[in-house]
Amino acid sequence: MIRVAILGGGIGAQHLEAYQGLSGFKVTHLVDQDPDRRAALCGDSIVALADVDQAISADVGLIDICLPPHLHVPIALKALAVGKHVICEKPLATSMADIDTLRDAMERAKRHIFPVFQYRFGPAFDQLRALKDAGLTGAPRAASLETHWNRGADYYEVPWRGTWAGEQGGAVLGHAIHAHDLLAHFMAPITRVIARLNTIVNPIDTEDSAALIFELEGGALATSSVTLGHARDETRLRFVYEHLTATSDTNPYAPGQGAWTFTARDPAKQAQIDAVVSATPTGPAGFAGFLSEVQKVLSDQPNTAVSFEDGAASIALVTAIYASHRSGTPVALPLDPDHPLHTGWQP
Repeated sequence: MIRVAILGGGIGAQHLEAYQGLSGFKVTHLVDQDPDRRAALCGDSIVALADVDQAISADVGLIDICLPPHLHVPIALKALAVGKHVICEKPLATSMADIDTLRDAMERAKRHIFPVFQYRFGPAFDQLRALKDAGLTGAPRAASLETHWNRGADYYEVPWRGTWAGEQGGAVLGHAIHAHDLLAHFMAPITRVIARLNTIVNPIDTEDSAALIFELEGGALATSSVTLGHARDETRLRFVYEHLTATSDTNPYAPGQGAWTFTARDPAKQAQIDAVVSATPTGPAGFAGFLSEVQKVLSDQPNTAVSFEDGAASIALVTAIYASHRSGTPVALPLDPDHPLHTGWQP
């Protein structure tokens, strides 16, 4: 049984629900500054705290960080220093320098850091993995991503949102980061980016719109369209492979669910693709799927968990996006250690 302390009851409430559906975890402590929310989430079975340090020093093996982005790195370092494993909501960090610091601390502590990319887990991605394993996709050719969500004044009533000091980035950091992780994970690593960003929907400091072009390892090309001014929240993914095209539903927060289509380029192979899709067993989705894989890592079982280096790659991509926008030129990945934005992209 893995004992867990959750830091933050916002998105942490969804983490808590997922933990409670899994037999290998026990949430024993939860920290939140809002006493009403804290009480509602903890009830009589979880120790309710207002102090992060108390939770970190408690008898737990795993610290789950669900706090504003500017707190992620310092809290993770505190947890590692006292021998705790760490789960950290996105973004894992807000500079490549902080990624280096986290990596060093993780290796010294001999503990794990798991970046949260729960979107990877859902029935459609189980099916896509099965199609890839069966050799039915072929090489990546092209992709299009749409992160078209609706964010207005009510969303930005939370003081740290939309600010460089608190959120430390805009739509490419806090919203589209999931779609970009899916692209790199299910298609191919991103090797070059061309980016244009703008703030045209809300009166905030950070960007709320983006148009991006990605070059992928192996030569495939992808586009990403990002706006927080859509009429409703929708995420749409299309992955074009050599032998089939996978097209998502528009579920914004669980793109691995809903009615996906897997269409053969050669109609004669459609029946084979359909057979693999229909025969694929599906595991838990979303946070439950993510945490199930974390449990496997901590139990030394084979797994498909999100790795620290996956989180590091997501921060390198965000760095490259900001660098490309500001310079007006393409930016190649991986970034050099002496890149001008290595220590952060904040203005």
